[in-house]
Amino acid sequence: MRQAGTYSGILSGGICGRTGPHSLPLARIKKIMKKSSEDVKMISGEAPIVFSKACELFIEELTMRSWLVTLEGKRRTLHKEDVATALIATDLFDFLVNVVSDSTN
Repeated sequence: MRQAGTYSGILSGGICGRTGPHSLPLARIKKIMKKSSEDVKMISGEAPIVFSKACELFIEELTMRSWLVTLEGKRRTLHKEDVATALIATDLFDFLVNVVSDSTN
């Protein structure tokens, strides 16, 4: 008998079973995925769910790093400069450095 994989909790509907473990709108994610390329015609049902979870993890990581920058500045309000500083200071987010440096000028 086959055992449940790592992602079975993501695909099975999460804690409540109705809305699933995702908090981002799946219809919007699917629309963005289709607009990303003219070659994309069909998307499986699981792809937006996994993509939603990946986006949630990305947002959580960026928020935590930005919050640490806020705390270093002895503030309790997160500013866009904190997000930019967290992006620039983290090698993991190097692909966004150009976007941030363009918007901060």
